[in-house]
Amino acid sequence: MHNSQLVDPFGRRITYLRLSVTDRCDFRCTYCMSEDMVFAPRAQILSLEELYSVADAFIGLGVKRIRITGGEPLVRKNLLSLLARLGRRPELEDLAITTNGSQLAELAPQLRAAGVQRLNVSLDSLRRERFAAFTRRDRLDQVLSGIEAARAAGFRRIKLNSVVQKGRNDDEVLELVEFAMARGLDISFIEEMPLGSVSSHRREETFCSSDEVRRRIEQRHPLVRSNQQTGGPSRYWQVLGSETRVGFISPHSHNFCGDCNRVRVTAEGKLVLCLGHENALDLKALIRRHPGDRQRLRDALLEALQLKPERHHFEADAQVQVVRFMSMTGG
Repeated sequence: MHNSQLVDPFGRRITYLRLSVTDRCDFRCTYCMSEDMVFAPRAQILSLEELYSVADAFIGLGVKRIRITGGEPLVRKNLLSLLARLGRRPELEDLAITTNGSQLAELAPQLRAAGVQRLNVSLDSLRRERFAAFTRRDRLDQVLSGIEAARAAGFRRIKLNSVVQKGRNDDEVLELVEFAMARGLDISFIEEMPLGSVSSHRREETFCSSDEVRRRIEQRHPLVRSNQQTGGPSRYWQVLGSETRVGFISPHSHNFCGDCNRVRVTAEGKLVLCLGHENALDLKALIRRHPGDRQRLRDALLEALQLKPERHHFEADAQVQVVRFMSMTGG
C-alpha cells in the first residue's frame, strides 16, 4: 500500500475528514450538550490557520471530502475565510457543513460562494413548542427561513438530520419526510448516540430504531434501496416518485463500522479515530510545538491511524462509555 495514503489496520482507506471549528453553539440541544456547558477557553481552540494546516495535511494524504462541524460551525468568527481556502483546493471532491440552520438566512449565499457544496441541517421537530424544548431555544422560524435561503442559494444537496426519540418526536417522522419531499431535500433519521450524560431522558426508554422509523414511512411512501454513498454512515433509500432520499444512521441496530472511511478532529485539535472510543491524538500540541512542519504532522497522522479500532460498541441500554458530549466532538 502506498505510504502516503491513510489506510487503517483493517484496510479501510480514510478519505473523509470531519473537522470541528468550534465547541460553541447558539442552541443547547438536549442530546448534545447540557444547558450550562463550559466551553473551552479560546486559546485552547485551533486558530483558523491551524485548522487549515490540519485540513491541508489530510488532503495531502488522500482525503477527498471534508465536512465542517461544531458545535455550531457558523458561530465561528471569520469561518468564511477558511472555507474559501478549502473551496479552492482542486483535490477536494466535496466540502460540506453540518449546521443547526440558525445563521443560514444570512450566510447561505456566502457559504455557497466560498465553495461549500452540501449542507446538513439539524431539524428534530416542525412544532414550535417541541423544537424549543429540544433545542432550549425558541427559534424554529429562524431555522425554517434559513432552509429556504439555502434552497435559493443553489447547494448541490441539502439534507435534514433528525434524531428520533420515542415518545418525544417519533410521531413526526412522516411530517418531516413530507416536509423534505415538498422542498426537494434529503433527510436522515438518526438513532441517538450514547455520548455524554443526559439528564432529560433515559435513553433506553426513548430509543427508536431505524427499522421502526422506516416501517412508519413505508406505510405511506414506498422506499427503494439506494446505492447512494455520501461518504458518511447513512444507508439511503429513495422515496418512490420523489427526488427525496431518506437516510438511516443506525449506530445501535445496524453497526456501520465495516466500511468506516472517516476520522474527526475536534475544535481543540484532538484527532478522534472513532466516535465510540476515547483515545485521541493531540494535534494541537504537535502543531504548536513544531509550527509549519508539514512532514511531522503527516507522519503523526499516518502513525495515529494504526490505532483506529475496528468498531464501536454502542448499546442503547448500557452505561455511557464515552463521557464527552457530541458538541465537543463535532456531531
